[in-house]
Amino acid sequence: MAKPSDTTNYIYRMGTAPNTRAAVSQKNKIYGYTFGVGGFQQLGVISEFGHDESRTIDPVRGVGYGDQVAELVPGVTEPMTLTLNKTLLYALNLFQSVGYKGGADGLVRSLKHHRWPFDIKQEMVFSEVAGDPVNGSISGATGITVPAPLMSSEGFITPIVALLTIFEGCWMNSYSASYTSDAAIVAENSSVTVTDVHDGLTDKYGEFIDSGLAPISGVAASKLFQ
Repeated sequence: MAKPSDTTNYIYRMGTAPNTRAAVSQKNKIYGYTFGVGGFQQLGVISEFGHDESRTIDPVRGVGYGDQVAELVPGVTEPMTLTLNKTLLYALNLFQSVGYKGGADGLVRSLKHHRWPFDIKQEMVFSEVAGDPVNGSISGATGITVPAPLMSSEGFITPIVALLTIFEGCWMNSYSASYTSDAAIVAENSSVTVTDVHDGLTDKYGEFIDSGLAPISGVAASKLFQ
């Protein structure tokens, strides 16, 4: 049976976030398949969320051409890694937040008890300064969702625009929690390995993805291919 979580209880209600041109963490929303809820639900009291990935770039050189790089060739991209840290709640720990039957809901106490991967959704909610889908320049971009406008208490219609990222097929590769005598708050820290990353709205990924910088007429591109 689903219990009130840190996103449905009024104590952890949504607060006001400032509108700026710079992106702020207060407008960054993280969602998971919270156990017992069904579908994505925002993960509350997330103290840190980050992503990191890398790939090797190999230089191509020719014998007899001196100390000169002819071209740099990208190698395969290593799986993306997420940092997902959360404040521990009595009735909702990190395992439960991403969909496992842990804590007060079941037997999951360790990474070795995880049998299936989970998904994470990130929404970067645009500031009202930059998020106007009518007057702004982002209305036709992919990975942008424009939910129904909200009517404010003053009667103004406020458009909500968010940039979506789906982290698919995730597995925790590390998990830790520390209980110390000099601090009351208990933090759960985890590192997550991701199978795939996409915007969740289009099917245009693959060999012919429009990534920009293609050396075609009228488009700025590297002189290497011109």
